[in-house]
Amino acid sequence: MKHVEKLPGFLQMILNISLFLVGLILSFLLLKETWSIFSYVFLSAESDKNYYEFTEELLVFFLYFEFIALIVKYFKTNFHFPLRYFIYIGITAVIRLIIVDHDDAKNTFWWSIAILVMVGSLLIANSKLLKRES
Repeated sequence: MKHVEKLPGFLQMILNISLFLVGLILSFLLLKETWSIFSYVFLSAESDKNYYEFTEELLVFFLYFEFIALIVKYFKTNFHFPLRYFIYIGITAVIRLIIVDHDDAKNTFWWSIAILVMVGSLLIANSKLLKRES
């Protein structure tokens, strides 16, 4: 029975180490994406520029940034993931999807409805009834 009492602490330690490693990997990828954006803006020739690819890279940058912010918030709030951060990530991901794949108007409409639902969820999550952190 004594080992069973230590199991949650051990699993929490494994989770924390794993999230720390994921944070390091995402930080490296964020720096790589930052360099890619920098080189696209300042080092590439005007004829090589594709603005859809640039916008896609910029939104991927924000996704990395939001995931890193989520991991930082997890450690700052005593091992708790705030729901609204997941909603922010979802909204950014769907916006990226609309920008990258906007050929079908029906799909774009439904993805836009999904964003509207997530914004509504964000309003509910930010209400005083569900706010957990100060």
